[in-house]
Amino acid sequence: MIIKEFSNSTDLAQAAARRAAQIISETIALRGSARIIVATGASHLAFLTALVASPGVDWSKAEMFHLDEYVGLPVTHPASFRKYLMERFIQPTGIGRYHLLDGEGDVSAVCQQVGEALNAGPIHVAFVGIGENGHLAFNDPPADFETETPFLVVNLDEACRRQQVGEGWFRDLSEVPRQAITISIRQILKAEKILCVTPERRKAKAVKACLEGPISPAAPASILRTHADVTVFLDQDSASLLNQQTRAGASKET
Repeated sequence: MIIKEFSNSTDLAQAAARRAAQIISETIALRGSARIIVATGASHLAFLTALVASPGVDWSKAEMFHLDEYVGLPVTHPASFRKYLMERFIQPTGIGRYHLLDGEGDVSAVCQQVGEALNAGPIHVAFVGIGENGHLAFNDPPADFETETPFLVVNLDEACRRQQVGEGWFRDLSEVPRQAITISIRQILKAEKILCVTPERRKAKAVKACLEGPISPAAPASILRTHADVTVFLDQDSASLLNQQTRAGASKET
């Protein structure tokens, strides 16, 4: 695992976007296409904005999947991840192929169909983040580290749901759906490369638990430490609780 620490979230987003664009372009040049998994949420807004603006990426040769979606939430709702991706990523890039998780219909069928498409070829890079409760995608603690099912329906814990209110997607907890479709932990780990983009002080406690604590379902994103090619992008705020040894070993960039 490579840890990069930046002085602020803007620099973090720009650097992560440069690396993401590089991976996608190199993969297209080598293999003719690139298959990617894209995260959503407030902490990825600046990163995706920078990635969309990156020059030289042939998005017509990319194929996109996403991490998760609420069950029962209309695509018109501000918190819909389908809406988020259509407006902030798919339409601006004109990406060639994409697969959206529809949480409004037969979610079992959606999980199966998108899972089959996902497993039709390798995933070259996955963009993820660390939630305030340590979740990875919507795999809240204690996460299932064993299931091979590509997508599954999960119950969201209160800490996760409160994070969504805190980020401004919902007015209060009662509005936040209790279930979501999420990509599984083992499916994320099948990606050839993983970029973990995690700014902001509200993530600091979870960052410390996942990067320095035991690798455990109680800290779902800790499993990233078992992957062969993970780069974690932190700012000074999200890295603030890490011990000096960890921060000393991180690449400091401005």
